[in-house]
Amino acid sequence: MTLTSLDYFASLVRQDDSIPLFESALTLGQDFYPEMDFAEEEMALDTLALKLRQRLPSDASQIQKLRMLNHFFFQEMAFAGNVNNYYDPDNSYIHRVISTRRGIPISLAVVYIELAQHIGLDMKGVSFPGHFLMKLSVQSGEIVLDPMNGASLSRQELEERLEPYLAHQPEEDFGDELPLAAYLRAAHPREILARMLRNLKAIFMESQRWQQVLDVQERLVILLPEEITEKRDRGLAYANLGQAQAALEDLEAYLALRPHAEDAPNLREMLPDLREALRKPS
Repeated sequence: MTLTSLDYFASLVRQDDSIPLFESALTLGQDFYPEMDFAEEEMALDTLALKLRQRLPSDASQIQKLRMLNHFFFQEMAFAGNVNNYYDPDNSYIHRVISTRRGIPISLAVVYIELAQHIGLDMKGVSFPGHFLMKLSVQSGEIVLDPMNGASLSRQELEERLEPYLAHQPEEDFGDELPLAAYLRAAHPREILARMLRNLKAIFMESQRWQQVLDVQERLVILLPEEITEKRDRGLAYANLGQAQAALEDLEAYLALRPHAEDAPNLREMLPDLREALRKPS
């Protein structure tokens, strides 16, 4: 029995305590690039890691390793944000990011974190609002980095970045200080993958590329089986692709669990047309 790309993805993300972030993120490109050679792409990363390791002295400290990684990644290899075409789906596909050296914060971070792990740095992703970050714990505290350029961010800079996202929060929730620590916790691989997929989902929904939306939703339903809204969105993708039976199953499952949801009336209005579509001869 041949393992499909979705089966493989499901096997990678099944256990919370053993999700391989880089490998799982790499599989996201299989939907848009079915010809992608998985082993070849992993080897491309390993080649970069080997180049980096060969330059590190055996007694390098964490800070020395970090400086070397930053120089290698951003200066020598010239990884950077794709500011001229920020919403290109390729920015979310790891094999394309490695090939073009261009990406968005979260995809650049996935590559950077993998290289960091190859040289013994326990770099973590941070699912900061609006702009994914990275952090490294050292003896003196935590170093928070911007994946777009490797810049180390001060507490003041982080608070300034956070302020727009707290504008609608009641001040009494936080007292005199912004709740910065809550937004700097290490993101779980499942959370990072969900953010990557939702980035793609937003791009494809904006351009109404429903087959691509469905591909993303299939993965989100696997990744977040308790999130019934992802099943709802898969149902909407099915409906837009004319797959009435699959759409009905997902939308009815959502309505059964969320009968009083704000979008429930609009979804119920769709059901008769979907049922009618099933009765028509094909």
